[in-house]
Amino acid sequence: MRVSRNFLADYLDLSKVNFQQLAEKMVNIGHEYDSCGPLVSASNLVIGKVVDCQKHPDSKKLSVCQVDTGDGVFKIVCGATNVAVNQKVVVAKVGAILPGDFKIKVAKIAGVESNGMICSFAELGFDKKFLKERDWQEIMVLDDDAPLGEDALAYLQLHDEVIDFDLTTNRGDLLSMLGMAYEVGALYKLDVTYPESDFVEIADSIKDEYTLKVQTEKCKLYLAKLVKNIKIMESPVYIKNRLIACGIRPINNVVDISNYVMLETGQPIHFFDADKLKDIGVRMGKNEEVQTLDGQIRKVAENDIVITNNNNPIALAGVMGGLATEVTEKTKNIIIESAIFHPANVRNTAKKTLRSEASNRFEKGIAKERTFLALKRACYLLAKHADGQVAKYLLKHDKMSVSDVEITVSIEHVNRILGMKLTMAEICDVMERLKLPYQKGKEEICVLIPPRRLDLTIAEDLIEEIGRFIGFNKIVSAMPASVIKMGSWDKKMSYLKAIKNFLVGQGLNEVISYSLISKTDNKLFSQENGITILDPPSKEREVLRTSLLTSLLNVYNYNYARQIKNINFFEIGSVYKEKYLEEERLGILMSGVYLENKWQNQQVKVDFFLLKGLIESLFNFLGLQNRYAFVFRKMDNFHPYQTSVIEVDGQDVGVFGKVHPELANDVFMVEINLDYLYNLVVKPIKYKAPFRYPSIQKDVAFLVNEEITNLEIEKVIKKTGGRILETVTVFDLYEKDGRKSIAYSLLFRDEKRTLNEEEVLGILNKIIKAVEENFAASVRDK
Repeated sequence: MRVSRNFLADYLDLSKVNFQQLAEKMVNIGHEYDSCGPLVSASNLVIGKVVDCQKHPDSKKLSVCQVDTGDGVFKIVCGATNVAVNQKVVVAKVGAILPGDFKIKVAKIAGVESNGMICSFAELGFDKKFLKERDWQEIMVLDDDAPLGEDALAYLQLHDEVIDFDLTTNRGDLLSMLGMAYEVGALYKLDVTYPESDFVEIADSIKDEYTLKVQTEKCKLYLAKLVKNIKIMESPVYIKNRLIACGIRPINNVVDISNYVMLETGQPIHFFDADKLKDIGVRMGKNEEVQTLDGQIRKVAENDIVITNNNNPIALAGVMGGLATEVTEKTKNIIIESAIFHPANVRNTAKKTLRSEASNRFEKGIAKERTFLALKRACYLLAKHADGQVAKYLLKHDKMSVSDVEITVSIEHVNRILGMKLTMAEICDVMERLKLPYQKGKEEICVLIPPRRLDLTIAEDLIEEIGRFIGFNKIVSAMPASVIKMGSWDKKMSYLKAIKNFLVGQGLNEVISYSLISKTDNKLFSQENGITILDPPSKEREVLRTSLLTSLLNVYNYNYARQIKNINFFEIGSVYKEKYLEEERLGILMSGVYLENKWQNQQVKVDFFLLKGLIESLFNFLGLQNRYAFVFRKMDNFHPYQTSVIEVDGQDVGVFGKVHPELANDVFMVEINLDYLYNLVVKPIKYKAPFRYPSIQKDVAFLVNEEITNLEIEKVIKKTGGRILETVTVFDLYEKDGRKSIAYSLLFRDEKRTLNEEEVLGILNKIIKAVEENFAASVRDK
């Protein structure tokens, strides 16, 4: 919101207010600003008169002028085509500084000395959108009564300052000069003066020519007024300059008045060409089309509010008018619309079509009193600056019940929330500055909130206002006093933190990725559709993920594209299931080199078994020894022969494997359900004394069909080996002609005695027999 000093001064006495200091004070009460400075950053501009003008002797495009600036006559070379004798012009004298730090010096132009510059409007530094073509090609020609030698900016009413505020979304009231006047008035204890809005009506009545029918509850208030015999012309200087200062391009007096009133009151209004209207209606859309002022054909959905003429849509309510009823230079009579539309509907319509100054205000809510004020103010200005004749009566649909909000708050509540020790007098002073009527009691105050402050609805809103104007910098810092207890969530956080620390200790880095992904990406590693959000920021961020794997792969692709080849990271994050349930998962992605010894030129590259070993180490760390298993199962977008499901106590808890080469080269990933692991009952770790008795190791190799898995064989070996079989380790694998040889190292030990060779051989023979019977296996001799 750009605020002009001259505009704001129409409602407040700013004669003793420094605008730069005002900007800093507004920051202290919660309103940041992007910039503060003069509207035109130029100096030493005066009004001059061209007393002589001759063609340049060496250039057909230049003129040599003699210009009287009140303190002398100076020779100035000018390139404008419209320069002529006896014109009053804007002169930048030698020493003047124009926007862009352009300093005017004595210079020779095509061999002729020039002592200054005759300025065009464009050379004052305005954005190109505010300028017409002639502003670039022609100099400004002032009225004959312009005072010679006086400050040109003052004469043009361009001595103005502008603050560009970055307002919070809850302060829709500050999107108007009147709303800003109340805020600044509260800072400096100034009274707000409302603009003049009285006008004289003619005998003609709008009710004799037009009807109004509102058919939707999304429009609680609609006012329409008829103004006849208007004259389209250029706007007064003060209106044009105020619009430019606020960032709006002037067009003509009628269009400019609609924008001026919106900036002034915060109520967007719209002008229809009355001769193109008859039966005015407001209803919801019916999957139809309307051509808007920008010439675009817009599709109208059922949740869009439309203005109609004879039931045909002519405008998108609160967003943009229609081309069919546009005000043109031939317009003679206009209908003024001032209404309140449902904020959510306006916002949805604007998102599909065009965000405008009007829709921005409707989205945040409009006070009813401003709707009537804007209508009256528009009638006044049209009568004054467009010679309009205001017809009597108005068309009105009013189903809007408005009652002042009462908020009662105690001094104790205020001081407890703010951490201050305020008195009733200090609180009442803030209410008076804000122009909020109140009644005070002994220990509490009842405040009547006017409709212009739609953001004040509960006690905490009012307490915030008190804190803003007393000064948050006066809050005394204090440590909170409370009893802290560890809850179940704290225990889970400790569990997750332990997993993070373990993985960091294994050389992995933690990443945090987006929870929102595209529908296509969500299907890569999950069969679930995912939850589509109502207002996605983009097509790439429209679904809540059902797996971490896609997010991790996106992080990998981002890094790989930037020449990072060795990538080992993990993420602990949420995935989102049906019925809006969250599930905590662990995702790991590894690729490239895992360990590197540059001194000895040795590397350990990531592969399927390295990742499997990492998972085993993690599960052992979590106390799940002998409870987990890896089961081969093919899955979409994983390598068909390097993928596995992870089971704990016979339940699937995760997957891991190599990503399919069509998606990425040599990338390995794992995903584990941490919520399931957290809820498992795990026996506490007990101290175990070092082994007192020696072990006996035996090696055996089995020849089996290639479809037999190591997991199946290990289960039989462990079951047959009993309690004295301590570990089973695979140390060799050989495949040929549909058969494979798997070699195992078996470690036997008894905690209470020394084993002898005979009993170990006896158990080994039982193991061999069991494997041979279960898998049609044979022992490899060599």
